[in-house]
Order: sequence, then structure tokens, then C-alpha cells
Amino acid sequence: MDLRIALVGGMMALLLIVGLVRHFQYDQVGIASWYGPGFHGKRTANGEIYDMYAMTAAHKTLPFNAIVKVVDLDTGRWVIVRINDRGPFVPGRIIDLSYAAAKELGIVEKGIARVGLKVLKWP
Repeated sequence: MDLRIALVGGMMALLLIVGLVRHFQYDQVGIASWYGPGFHGKRTANGEIYDMYAMTAAHKTLPFNAIVKVVDLDTGRWVIVRINDRGPFVPGRIIDLSYAAAKELGIVEKGIARVGLKVLKWP
């Protein structure tokens, strides 16, 4: 019985470590959403015209033109986007993807996903 408890405890510790390593490989972890039709053709916070078919995203604090890898933590799918807008403005969300990025990531239908963000290039 003690061996079984030790094995279970060891497995739980290993899972915790793997989860922590996975978490720390990202600069930020949280919920992503997407935006599109209502904003298409309007100005973004950096002055560009929003193109919902471009691989872009809105983030509250990352600098404009930062290049970011967005990984869906549940599926492993990923996309690379350029930050060109501010948002999201819904509590608990960390990034708003363009329609094109959300489609490639496979989250258009469900609307949100648990993601990890890794900045690949700072402007």
C-alpha cells in the first residue's frame, strides 16, 4: 500500500512539474477571443485599417508590431500574429485575434480558447 501511495504521489508531482514547465514556456497564458465583421474596415489603435482577413491581433499592453505565437493549449494548434490593436475589453481575456487568425487556430465556432502567448519579435 505504501508503494502505491508513493507511486501516485510521484505521478502527481511529475504532472505538476510538466504543467509548470508548459506554463512557463509562454510569456502569458489566458483566454483568447476573436473579432471581425463589426470592425472590418475601421481604424485600429495603431492607425491601420482593420482587415479581418490579415493575421493580426489586439493586446492590452504588448507594443504595436510585436510578432506573437499564439498556441491553443487544448489542441496544440498555433498561429503567428502581429499586434496592431488594443484589447480585448472583456474581463479575463488576454488577446483578441483577427477572424483569419481565429479560423486558422480553429476557434471561430467556439469563440474562445485557452492559449499561451510567446513573443517572437519585439519591434
